[in-house]
Amino acid sequence: MSVFNSEKIINVQSPHDKLKIYYAGFDFNKFMRDELVEQILDVLVDFSYGFHTGILENKYNRKILKEAARSLYKIDSFQKSKIKYIDEEDEFTDIEDKYLKRGEFGELILHLLLRDFHNSLPLLSKIYFKDSRGHAVHGFDAVHIAPDIVDNTKFSLWLGESKLYTNGKSGVKELTKDINEHFQKDYLRDEFTLISKTIDAGFYTLEQFKDLNKKQEYEKFLLQKEEWLAKIDGKEKLQAILSSVTVPMLCTYTSDTFSKFNDETSKDFLDALESEVKEIEEYFYKHLNIPSPITDLNIILLLFPVPSKKELVQHLHIEVSKLQ
Repeated sequence: MSVFNSEKIINVQSPHDKLKIYYAGFDFNKFMRDELVEQILDVLVDFSYGFHTGILENKYNRKILKEAARSLYKIDSFQKSKIKYIDEEDEFTDIEDKYLKRGEFGELILHLLLRDFHNSLPLLSKIYFKDSRGHAVHGFDAVHIAPDIVDNTKFSLWLGESKLYTNGKSGVKELTKDINEHFQKDYLRDEFTLISKTIDAGFYTLEQFKDLNKKQEYEKFLLQKEEWLAKIDGKEKLQAILSSVTVPMLCTYTSDTFSKFNDETSKDFLDALESEVKEIEEYFYKHLNIPSPITDLNIILLLFPVPSKKELVQHLHIEVSKLQ
């Protein structure tokens, strides 16, 4: 069983190791939008706090949940995205501004998928360690520790990126741009320095950690944290670090397949989805250009088709606003 039991709502297909397809289904011929929104919001506390204050997976404490919802809107991009989607809905146009798109919940969806389908633990929370201007402290959308996809007995540092787009091809093309921007030597070294400083200062000691049910897991996590801290603190070659890094690239997008069918188990639906995904995957690799001198990256493309990206983001904003 996964951490948040999202396999009850989210289906997953894995045509091969480097491609994962996630999608919610239909109930009485209606897309399970409300159930999907609830599932995504189940990770809000985990996403906002992680282990940083001794909290993990706590989605039931209403006080902490309210604090997590408020912390989300202390990030400028989330607040401005809410204004676009809710307050200015009559004038809505798809947000293509790179900064504002960070407020569209792509990181939250990525967090859920990594936690439930890849057995990850968040190495740090971007929201908990935001700076004084309400900006995130690093550029990656997820920094997790998870089993290596080639050798499950080993752990890998997962540096994830996410996009929400109306058009799937546009979304994956933007992901390829992130690869070019974020996997440059100077950028990586700067990011690792920021992450290292944050990790070093931000966690409870084992003695401070109060949840006895999770204490053994936390002790194991602290050992992994120290191992990765030693790798990224500037003393190890980037080339050696990248050899043990996994790069999950998530694109959540509006899919025509969901407007044509209402049964995710039907052959027609699955055939149409397979064709759609294959085209997007080919488009991704057509535009992927891994920057020199890096010769290879362990990239996994995660695709999450939904009937309407706009509607999903609107309802996530509505529900998070209620939680405050």
